[in-house]
This record gives sequence, C-alpha cells and structure tokens, in this order.
Amino acid sequence: MKARLPKGMGGAPTNMQGMIKQAQKMQEEMEKKQEELNEKEYTVAAGGGAVECTINGRKEIVSIKMKPEVVDPEDIEMLEDMVKAAVNEAIHKVEEINTTEMEKITGGLNIPGIF
Repeated sequence: MKARLPKGMGGAPTNMQGMIKQAQKMQEEMEKKQEELNEKEYTVAAGGGAVECTINGRKEIVSIKMKPEVVDPEDIEMLEDMVKAAVNEAIHKVEEINTTEMEKITGGLNIPGIF
C-alpha cells in the first residue's frame, strides 16, 4: 500500500518553481526599493537646531550646517558634540527607514545580509 502525501507536499515541481519565481520577484522589488532609498535625503538637527546634518540613503553626509552663534572658539568641544549627535541621528534615521521599507517587501522575514 502506498502512502499518499497531502496535495502540495513533496515532489511537486510546480510549487518549487512558484517559490523560486516569488523569491526572484521579491529580490527585484528589494533592489528597486534600495535604489529609491539610496537616492533619498534626510535632514536632522541637534543642539536645538544649531547644527543640521543632511545625509542620503547610502549613509553619505551631503551637508552639515551650523548657526553662526554656535561657533565659539572657546568651546570647540560643544560644537564637536553637536556635530557628532547630528550625524549619528541622521545615520539612525536612514537605517530605521531602510529597515522599515524592506520589511514591507519581505513581510518581516529576517534575511541576513540584505540591509
């Protein structure tokens, strides 16, 4: 007597082909989305708006702007801290948005090395 597997279980090449096509489609969507995200620019501020950092989706700094009153030759350390805070916040923003957008495509699947 032969055991019967439920429909769709084992040896069904059409299911495997469907899964491969679905994975390819997901990869194409992810590549397209990554290109879009790479081109976006984000601006964040630190020090109550005294320092602004603009970064793109590739995590490259596009610009850093400072209000003149924040430039104090007697307190360079404060300025350095504000610039560092603005840059770090900009990087975190890009990572958060990229992750959120990719999760929309993958359905929350954690695929190592994707982003």
